[in-house]
Amino acid sequence: MSRYSAALVLCLSVSAIAPNMSAQSLPARTSRPKALVAAGGSPADAAKEPKLEHFDSNLVDKSLDPCADFYKYSCSKWLTENPIPPDQVYWSTGSGLELWNENLLRETLEAASKNADQPKIGDYWAACMDESGIEAAGLKPLQPELGLIAALQSKKEITLEIARLHHLFPGTWQYGDNQTDTSFFGFTGQQDYDDASMVVAQIDQGGLSLPNRDYYLKTDEKSKELLTKYRTHIQKMFVLAGESEAQAASDAGTVIELETAMAQAQMDNIKRRDPKNVNHKMTLAQVRELTPSIDWDAYLKAVKAPASDHYIVTSPDFFRAEEKLLNQHPLAHWQTYMRWQVIHYSAPYLNKAVVDENFDFFARTLAGAEQQQPRWRRCVRAADRDLGEALGQAYVDRAFPPESKARTIQMVHSIETALGSDIESLSWMSPATKEQAVNKLKGIEDKIGYPSHWRNYSSVKIVRDSYVNNVAAATSFEFERWVAKVGKPVDRAEWTMTPPTINAYYDPQLNTINFPAGILQPPFFDPTKDDAVNYGAIGMVIGHEIIHGFDDQGRKFDAHGNLRDWWTADDGKQYDERGKCISDEYTQDVPDAGPGVKQNGLLTQGEDTADNGGIHLALNALEASLKQQGKSLDDKGSDGWTYRQRFFLSNAYSWCANVRPEVTRLIVTTDPHSMPIFRIDNVISNMSEFQQAFGCKAGQPMVRANACRVW
Repeated sequence: MSRYSAALVLCLSVSAIAPNMSAQSLPARTSRPKALVAAGGSPADAAKEPKLEHFDSNLVDKSLDPCADFYKYSCSKWLTENPIPPDQVYWSTGSGLELWNENLLRETLEAASKNADQPKIGDYWAACMDESGIEAAGLKPLQPELGLIAALQSKKEITLEIARLHHLFPGTWQYGDNQTDTSFFGFTGQQDYDDASMVVAQIDQGGLSLPNRDYYLKTDEKSKELLTKYRTHIQKMFVLAGESEAQAASDAGTVIELETAMAQAQMDNIKRRDPKNVNHKMTLAQVRELTPSIDWDAYLKAVKAPASDHYIVTSPDFFRAEEKLLNQHPLAHWQTYMRWQVIHYSAPYLNKAVVDENFDFFARTLAGAEQQQPRWRRCVRAADRDLGEALGQAYVDRAFPPESKARTIQMVHSIETALGSDIESLSWMSPATKEQAVNKLKGIEDKIGYPSHWRNYSSVKIVRDSYVNNVAAATSFEFERWVAKVGKPVDRAEWTMTPPTINAYYDPQLNTINFPAGILQPPFFDPTKDDAVNYGAIGMVIGHEIIHGFDDQGRKFDAHGNLRDWWTADDGKQYDERGKCISDEYTQDVPDAGPGVKQNGLLTQGEDTADNGGIHLALNALEASLKQQGKSLDDKGSDGWTYRQRFFLSNAYSWCANVRPEVTRLIVTTDPHSMPIFRIDNVISNMSEFQQAFGCKAGQPMVRANACRVW
């Protein structure tokens, strides 16, 4: 995915926020949410038929006032009837779909493990589900790597160990909102900002094990408490790895010291949102000079990196600080840090004692989960991550008929038409900028359901007797696949989400919108429902992704994906004023996250702009569709609601979600998406169309006096 790909995050996965949470998910509204039995769940548990949610206008609570709090009006009954299960940290109307998708994948994996038709995914599944074999192995799978770390004789040898770590554990090629979640730094091939037709090498800040820098640096009581608990967790994990209590305590202190220093050097996630702030071009000689303690020639050779025209270093200040750290701390400290990285990133794939301790901190303490998810769900997610397109073919065959694809494409085209009309009607945008905006809109490529060609995993060595080794083999394959892109023309056909993923994204450097088959299911897309329901749910998603091409980040890229300012100075100023209205509105207290927790509207501005604009586009497209049928938005359907009302009710229903306070705090701190209640109430309070639908009057909470509107 491009550096600035913007996803809807319908089902926030905990692993996307804090990547070492044993695949414990948050929401079921996508992806980046235990145990039916403590160790992993029984076949009977897995065989239960999942429930797909379908929009029902009778679920609204008519005892409440829609103009006071539309989210509660639409969702309170559902929320009351659907408490968060103990193995989840987030439970929404999309959670049933997530379980339904995973159950279908489980059936595919189980069948593959019993025959030779799909040996890769079958053997992967067998190894992951082999609890007795994993338990018997204990931490033995880590000993070769831990032995190499222990045998290092000088800091000059650290470089090759970094390269090994980058091959072993997922994430080195995945730029995130806060950092690349990997040891020391991230490295990959990505489209050049100034010439999006070519791929160059990019190097990103990394090195942290907690979700982002704030967890190390904030000084409020809750943050200090979490950091103390993290230190205790590290100590416990070192003890499980065979260290004495005293040594483990000392080593935990070393890890905290190093990671805190790296956190202090990292660019914050607000500044990181502006692509101009991370577009630092350097020659290889300049990279060598930036961090001479890292042998870049040896690293590039070890990761098989082709020559790059130049290197994009997202945060030079981070690497300057990391260089100082490498010089200041003795080799023994870095050996401790690397031992921790091996244990930390391996934890989800090891024996029960390690998995449980890992879960206890990252999922229970940070996210509020009460129980471990069943093993089959964790294995399904790991297989989807590591061999996703092999597994995705079977999903598409079973769950995404051609009729669904055709109807989705029709909706996409109608919503793109709505944006074209919106651009032409804008009073604040000059003709010159409008022409550029229309060119960009016309250049958007629509990708629906699944890729045009499937990835070949034939070179990945998968065995039936080592889950850890399978993860490493798949990781190495994917890491080198991304690195091999360096110096080559971009592959426009590639997807960065797997077909079963319940999410969608816009890629500004490819200028594509991407909707995996996984989200084109109820309650988001329901082939049994009318246009008002589908435009309210998946239509808003489609509009949201299209608007990302024109949000505060996306607008900085042109129709070809190049980082280029195509706005007149006055139009840019006008845009920023409207954007500030959005960011000011969404800078707000979040009581559910605990006292003193505040959402930063500058972090969420892009997603909030996409929410506000996307729903306008979807409603306008619905109106055009109804007009073709000889109907209007204010005609009533068979259930007594107008199409306009059904549109807003369906939109709210698709976001109904119970969320644990711990994970709310985590999201607000690290994630650029607002909480579900704000994605409804803040949006519709800006809309006269909503006020018309439900007869809301000035002065009521759902009628904002200073209504914000960009698109």
